[in-house]
Amino acid sequence: MAIIPLLAGRRARQFEQQLRPHLPALYRYAFRLCGNRDDAEDLVQELLTRLFEKQPPLVHLDNPQAWLLTVLYRQYIDARRKSQRTPTDLNDAHSDEILDNLHQRRDTPDHALEQTRLQHDLQQAIDSLNEEQRLVVLLHDVEGFTLPQLQAVLDIPGGTLKSRLHRARARLREIFSSEREPSTPVERVNE
Repeated sequence: MAIIPLLAGRRARQFEQQLRPHLPALYRYAFRLCGNRDDAEDLVQELLTRLFEKQPPLVHLDNPQAWLLTVLYRQYIDARRKSQRTPTDLNDAHSDEILDNLHQRRDTPDHALEQTRLQHDLQQAIDSLNEEQRLVVLLHDVEGFTLPQLQAVLDIPGGTLKSRLHRARARLREIFSSEREPSTPVERVNE
């Protein structure tokens, strides 16, 4: 399957060969940013369309995946700002996605439901972080970038990155401990 199905020829094949290894990471990252599959696919498709038009020389980059993820993030921010200026609000397809995931799983229904809830809770917790912390957590903890790589890609000092990562992780721990653990000893005993 071609990335851009209507385009043919050597240029399209070359473009596809350069980007195919990076597509899984782009889709994962887009999903983490958007929170649902349809918006993530639209975001990646828009990125691929723009890149195809410009044909940047990815082979000359030291870390093309980092560059692609940075461009994807900036495109996400631009789209988000644009949507905030428009009065219409798009419906979230998250509930459909949960049902799709349940039907695709072969585990027991209870396990599948728990996994879906955990994924949903994690996505909500990540979404509750401020933009700077979310970006660092997604790139470092989810995509596996090192702090020196992030420092080069984001053009942010290492100390600032460490601070944001520490605060983001602390916030995530705080969110999960308050959601998962009953607040009083009596509630814990009665469960």
